[in-house]
Amino acid sequence: MTSRRACKICKRIYEGDKCPECGSQEYNEEFKGRIMIFDSEKSEVATKLKIKKPGLYAVKTK
Repeated sequence: MTSRRACKICKRIYEGDKCPECGSQEYNEEFKGRIMIFDSEKSEVATKLKIKKPGLYAVKTK
């Protein structure tokens, strides 16, 4: 069973060996909060968090 991981670089939440967003293998399985971005260009939250693509992201990683 794979667990969800949050990328330390871009904060994308994913399952697997490496981040599909940036390709990093640096991750943390402990993160706080989740944000689902549907339209990153119209989202104020995505703009403030500097998120460019739709997806599931962690609010805070350690």
